[in-house]
Amino acid sequence: MDEQLHSLPRRLIELRIEHADLDALIDQLGHQLPLDELALQRLKKRRLALRDSIARLEATGQPDDIA
Repeated sequence: MDEQLHSLPRRLIELRIEHADLDALIDQLGHQLPLDELALQRLKKRRLALRDSIARLEATGQPDDIA
């Protein structure tokens, strides 16, 4: 059971959820005034790092049916 908590498919799901959460937050902050450019840049940088991590994990040969 402990093995499932640290499995690659689970990690991919966690990263995808965090990426989606950041997408929503970035969209929300982009419509607020005054616009906090620095915070927005930091969030976008984190989102890009998450996307890179997801791509690296997917390249390790995981099955395509992870949802």
